[in-house]
Amino acid sequence: MGVSYKKLWKLLIDKDMKKKDLAAAANISTYTVNKLNRGENVNTDTLVSICKVLGCTFDDIMELIPDQPPESQETQK
Repeated sequence: MGVSYKKLWKLLIDKDMKKKDLAAAANISTYTVNKLNRGENVNTDTLVSICKVLGCTFDDIMELIPDQPPESQETQK
């Protein structure tokens, strides 16, 4: 299962914040912001810090993306 942070980026736009502003306010590194940008896993403490700064919950900044089932392959007879 993957994670998408598209909701976070939309929320930042709505609040007229830049990623560097979020990093400074939430006391997270630019490396962590880059991980979020790539949809990689981050520590829950990081997510809590972001939610405190933005006044939101996890559901407001991220969503779980189910894994795609492998494509069925037709067998030849």
